[in-house]
Amino acid sequence: MTTLRIRLSLAENAKAVAKIFNKHAYDVDLRDERHVVNAKSTPGVLSLKLSSPLTVEVHADNCDDLLHELQPYRV
Repeated sequence: MTTLRIRLSLAENAKAVAKIFNKHAYDVDLRDERHVVNAKSTPGVLSLKLSSPLTVEVHADNCDDLLHELQPYRV
């Protein structure tokens, strides 16, 4: 599993990141301080506390293509 932290301070960023996750075959979870959602679900991502950094959990070890696309959002 690969873990990283991102910040999505705007709803537009949350929607963009959900689209990025949907382009890849990896199973991805996104968590805030209290909740875990499927990162490919736009409503799920929007339900998280976007004012704080979020933890991305990619259920794969070799996901460099996804990590590259998430670079603008990394903390």
